[in-house]
Amino acid sequence: MPDAMIAYCGPAAVPDDFWVRWNTDPLLIAVLAALAIMVARGRSADARAGWVAIALMVVVFVSPLCALSSALFLARVTHHILLVTVVAPLLVRAFPLRRIGSPPLVALVTAHALILWVWHAPGPYAFGLASVPAYWLMQISLLGSAWFMWRAILAPSATTGAALMALVATIGQMGLLGALIVFAPEPLYAVHFSNTAPWGLTPLADQQLAGLLMWVPAMLPYLGVGLWLAWSSLRHSEPAL
Repeated sequence: MPDAMIAYCGPAAVPDDFWVRWNTDPLLIAVLAALAIMVARGRSADARAGWVAIALMVVVFVSPLCALSSALFLARVTHHILLVTVVAPLLVRAFPLRRIGSPPLVALVTAHALILWVWHAPGPYAFGLASVPAYWLMQISLLGSAWFMWRAILAPSATTGAALMALVATIGQMGLLGALIVFAPEPLYAVHFSNTAPWGLTPLADQQLAGLLMWVPAMLPYLGVGLWLAWSSLRHSEPAL
């Protein structure tokens, strides 16, 4: 596998070296440290959400998961799902930035879906792994579009109906993308993930597991937030005794 395909996280991890493959990029560490300082100094709206978001970003970008995502498409999809379904809403809770305007929710849901689908098409996916700037363009656009969408969904001014429709639409489009990946007749990403044998997987099996993860488990955070919003709306609508 050429180095250009794994420009940021480095060579594909194998079981023998997995636990020592931590990412020590100084710029990344500095950004995470700056976020931690902001949370520690009380500059976040929800410190607990801020700390959990930072911890998950360490898992996603610093831990050996980064190197594993150079070996398995399953790990790469796990990385992306954590980023858009868990880290993004936690960052919204910690840093809602309410003074920044927001486009209509339907536009944000559509933009996030398009960004998610584009980056998981084989061509753009190859571009996203070809250089460090392209890699970070992928990460920032995925996280940024998810942050804007979650911010609109969780906004105090958002109506429950619109928020639930946005969550259902997101579940639907992500599930469809996952299903297309699962049922693809041949490996779509084998050029990037051809050395899956040390992990006991063929490229096609790796791809199918990744698609299944995107198809089913990835919907759970959206479903959980939807149930919470619906329950909160019902509680607020109950007449006072």
